[in-house]
Amino acid sequence: MRAIETCRTAALGGHVERCGHCSHQRIAYNSCRNRHCPKCQFVARAEWLAAREAELLPVDYYHVVFTLPPRLAALALQNKKAVYDILFRASAEALLTIARDPRHLGAEIGFFSILHTWGQNLLHHPHVHCVATGGGLAPDGKSWISCRKNFFLSVRVLSRLFRALFLRMLGPAKLKFHGELAGLNDPAALQGYLAKVRQQDWVVYAKAPFGGPERVLAYLGRYTHRIAISNHRLVSDTAGRVSFTYKDYASSNPQQQRTMTLAADEFIRRFLLHAVPAGFPRIRHYGLLANRHRHAKLALARNLLRALPAPAPVASTPRIAPCPHCGQGQMLRVLKLAAFPWPSRPP
Repeated sequence: MRAIETCRTAALGGHVERCGHCSHQRIAYNSCRNRHCPKCQFVARAEWLAAREAELLPVDYYHVVFTLPPRLAALALQNKKAVYDILFRASAEALLTIARDPRHLGAEIGFFSILHTWGQNLLHHPHVHCVATGGGLAPDGKSWISCRKNFFLSVRVLSRLFRALFLRMLGPAKLKFHGELAGLNDPAALQGYLAKVRQQDWVVYAKAPFGGPERVLAYLGRYTHRIAISNHRLVSDTAGRVSFTYKDYASSNPQQQRTMTLAADEFIRRFLLHAVPAGFPRIRHYGLLANRHRHAKLALARNLLRALPAPAPVASTPRIAPCPHCGQGQMLRVLKLAAFPWPSRPP
């Protein structure tokens, strides 16, 4: 919260820019670069999307969502690093296992997973979004196996395997609880708490395929480098109450824009529910897209699909902004502004 509060203010320092043509001058303050900050992820998102563009194959792509039951979401909130990691591993293993099964697809698919922990109302709702290739490499690596038209994998089978894998991985995890869940530090009490979720049907949702590889990137831009809420959804901050837009997907009109107003401290509390542990990777790649052999397997897939070679990455060049006043000159840095020490306690 300190980083977001001081982002692009004099507290972080900055520089003075001056136009070389009309001498128009302006001050630009530095960004905090915190990954929870809604103002600092534009460049990171653009670079990530450019890298992913070179990996797209000329096949259908499918969107699969794995969601934790509410009882497990409560455990995750107090053990974020451990439970979120299990959520990634269990959902990925379920996808890879079912896809490799000859009774379903019989191929090695490629996909990446993105962790989301929020719903439109900003309450805690942990789930992962997976974007997967609609097919994969045959076990012998000599052919490409495509999935059936408009059908990826059975969500019922995925759901049951996901549930089994998650609970199996959760068993040896070192979890700690406090507050209302403090009693779950007793292993017997924890097993009793988990008994109900063992009998539930877990939600795994597979959406229709994207309308071509180019539509994948348009979709990705909304999901990658964002935490909880973006600036465009904020409506007002008046008299200690914050209003923002949201969609109620449980209503009869789920696409209707609605407005929710919360006390400022409640809004901040909901936002902080979604802060991820330091260094925790929110985006992970699996199968054909796993970092270890991504380039080799994508090249093989392109060859089997008779696709064009991947485009060479475009080197980024420093951008010199034009003058907003005259439009003819360029804004050049003429002075650096030092940051000032932030007090040990908020003022």
